[in-house]
Amino acid sequence: MSLREAFGAGKVVLSFELFPPKTDSGTDDLMKSVEQLSAHQPDFFTCTYGAGGSTRDRTLSIAAGVRKRLNLPVASHLTCVGSTVEQLRSYLTAAAEAGIDYIVALRGDPPKGETTFQAVEGGLRYANELVALIREEFPGFGVLVAGYPEVHQEAPSAEIDLKNLVRKVESGADAVVTQLFYDNQDFFKFRDDCDAAGIRVPIVPGLLPVLSLKQVQRIASLCKAALPKDFVAKLQERDDPEWQFRVGVEHAIQQTQGLLDAGVPGIHFYVLNKSDATNEILSNVSGLNR
Repeated sequence: MSLREAFGAGKVVLSFELFPPKTDSGTDDLMKSVEQLSAHQPDFFTCTYGAGGSTRDRTLSIAAGVRKRLNLPVASHLTCVGSTVEQLRSYLTAAAEAGIDYIVALRGDPPKGETTFQAVEGGLRYANELVALIREEFPGFGVLVAGYPEVHQEAPSAEIDLKNLVRKVESGADAVVTQLFYDNQDFFKFRDDCDAAGIRVPIVPGLLPVLSLKQVQRIASLCKAALPKDFVAKLQERDDPEWQFRVGVEHAIQQTQGLLDAGVPGIHFYVLNKSDATNEILSNVSGLNR
């Protein structure tokens, strides 16, 4: 099923994001989580791609393995970081041969130790260029791109950030998946801004369930996501992993239900290769139409 068909099927599209483990035992644990998550009848899984293609083989192996095991569409992330156009073509060819259905097309973050993105000689500078390459030379792939409810940390302004997203969509993206956020009002404002800018593809909220205060503070600092003060205060009430997990899951349940009630076209969970939190969230919301 194409991405456009999936989003036109009259139900909330559910997807889960994985990352390639570094060890075989980690891969075994991941596949156990994938099996558990499959009980929620997801529409597809995505798998991240390391900087400069550092996890290329594992990304394809994980994604292809999930597709074979569950007979579900899968997506590979792909970034412009450290790759020439020829290297990007090579990866896209390998992904097509591996049976990958969709590509999450990203510019990518600067390599570790660098503060700004620099395209390599013969490479691409922007995600919209990658989308255009895929559309022109690999039209069989569905294409997802990233959106930023709280503005990309390198963007000079929200207006410029939105114009960048418009370019990605106009280059051929099928859907937008957002960066994580913890206040639904940030997503709703972003969705309204996208509509005003003429973006007509589905805008899918991306959610990262909180497993601990330390975890969410670290991740939020990297992507500049705001944490509601009352949420942080609740997490800080007890220096106890189980308590913080419970608080995080409850917050995610409320977020998810609020988004479903507002009629979002899909929900994308950053599951961190685990299933417990997402299982509990999805078991306590209504409106997914599975």
